Order: sequence, then C-alpha cells, then structure tokens
Amino acid sequence: MTDARLIHLVDDDEAIRHSASFMLRHAGFRVKTYVDGVAFLETVADAERGCILLDVQMPGMDGLEVQEALNQRGVAMPVIVLTGHGDVAVAVRAMKAGATDFVEKPYAKQTLVDALTRAFERMEARRKEDVLAEEARGLIERLTARERDVLLGLVEGHTNKAIAETLDISPRTVEIHRANLMEKMDAANLSTVLRIAFAAGFSATT
Repeated sequence: MTDARLIHLVDDDEAIRHSASFMLRHAGFRVKTYVDGVAFLETVADAERGCILLDVQMPGMDGLEVQEALNQRGVAMPVIVLTGHGDVAVAVRAMKAGATDFVEKPYAKQTLVDALTRAFERMEARRKEDVLAEEARGLIERLTARERDVLLGLVEGHTNKAIAETLDISPRTVEIHRANLMEKMDAANLSTVLRIAFAAGFSATT
C-alpha cells in the first residue's frame, strides 16, 4: 500500500526492530527502520514525512538527544518515544521537548497503534492548518497597503470611524477600502475577514 502511513522506527535493538516492524506492517503501516539515532539523523533531511517512533535508551546518542537534534533542525514530524517501564521523568522531558506521546516498554500492540493513530491525526490536522494559513496569506497579499491598514483596524476591533481617525481619512473612504478588501479576500462578511486574517497570523508586524 503506497498510501499507508509511514513509521520511522529508531531502535538499537534488532529484535525489537524486527518484531515491531512486523506488527506495525500487519496493522497497515509502512515501516522504515534505523539502527540508532545517528543513522536516522544522517538521512532525516531527505526522509519521507511520517511519524517517528523513537527509543530513548540507545548507546552513543539517546532518544532525548536525538529529539533535541530534530528540534534544532526544524523537523516537524511527530515523535512518539519508547520509554522503560515507570520511567516517568524521561517521558515528561520528552513531552516538554515536543513529543506527541510516549509508550512504555513492554507495550501492547493496541497501545502503540492507538498512539500512532493519534499522532497521524494531529499531523493531518496540522497539515490542513498549514494549507489554510498559506491560502489566507495569499489572499492578504492581494491587498494594497491602505487596505491592509484598514484590515489591521478591523482585526484590532475598531469601528470604521475609529479606523478613519487613526488613518486620517474619511469614514466613507474606510468603507470603500473595506468593501474592496472583502471582495479581494472573497469574504461575504466581517467574520470571514477576521477568520482569514487570524489564520494568516495577520498583525501590525505582518
């Protein structure tokens, strides 16, 4: 299945790599394995987007160090860490560093599959948010400088009159700019204008 979700399994234990790969493939995932964190980091720049299943206890470079390196490189793939039983402190550190979840060894198949499913759902939600943000930024780029000034006033909750006073123009001119920006943003009402602006992260510094 070429459309199956991909798991990047990073674990120095060959037996676990073999058994986990078999189990995950049987559950409908694709799996690519790595003998340790260093091997994964060497290829991650060109790696296909997926979910990273990262063992914590590895020689040379442990999972938390690998996670830190991924953060430094801006790798946005979700990370699930595999911890030893009862290793709460490690799990907390991993979650603070951005891991989406952790699973204690030895783990039940369904526990791991559930964690991976949640991670992929979050990844898809983030992807959709990124697409919406990009589309919103594209709409705002259509606006003139003055229309952006008016949009900023609307985002800040100001009335047409207040915007006019701030920009030293007439309220009628504000109405014209407002109508033009709504047309360019394909927005039927103010709530849609605001939704697009917020999705794009529009502000005075934008």
